[in-house]
Amino acid sequence: MRYQGKITSWKDDQGFGFITPNGGGEPVFLHIKAFARRGRRPVEGLIVTYEHATDAKGRARAERVAFVESTKSRVAASGGKSSGRGLPMLAVLFFVFVGAAALAGKLPLAVVGLYAGASLLAFVVYAWDKSAAQGGHWRTAESTLHMIALFGGWPGALLAQRVLRHKSSKASFQTTFWATVLINCGVLAWSLTATGAGVLRSVLAGVA
Repeated sequence: MRYQGKITSWKDDQGFGFITPNGGGEPVFLHIKAFARRGRRPVEGLIVTYEHATDAKGRARAERVAFVESTKSRVAASGGKSSGRGLPMLAVLFFVFVGAAALAGKLPLAVVGLYAGASLLAFVVYAWDKSAAQGGHWRTAESTLHMIALFGGWPGALLAQRVLRHKSSKASFQTTFWATVLINCGVLAWSLTATGAGVLRSVLAGVA
């Protein structure tokens, strides 16, 4: 027999949460491995159907879970995809800006390489983390993802969030992520000033 309920609690980093059954009752434990199809990540507010089971201690848990398709659930699952449709273009435009600044002699070419390398690393790490989440394996710490973004990988992270639909609907993560973007862009803007450019050249010369 299948039941229906709403995901009222979900911890994406740990891959589990709880379903509140329609009509009330005790919350039912939900694990990411209980989904019949793992093509998309669950989020709070989604309606699902499931089969009722119990664990070794007699606690309720869900099995063979499936999403109930609706306009509202599709928007929730995509993390408001329509509202963030232009964000990948922001990453592209940023690279155009940085490349133009380098060609104009305002930035060293090494800065372009730093952003490109860090962005590629960010995309790969996001893809790895999503695969680990779907398989119930060891996850990449959010602090690591934020650190990569802070040091220039945020364009690649932004693309990964939208293309892979990973970490794009978690409010706390997004708040910290955009803080790293603002800090990174602020440092970049400062490096375009006379003082900042001098410090940047000194740092690159020391590294070289």
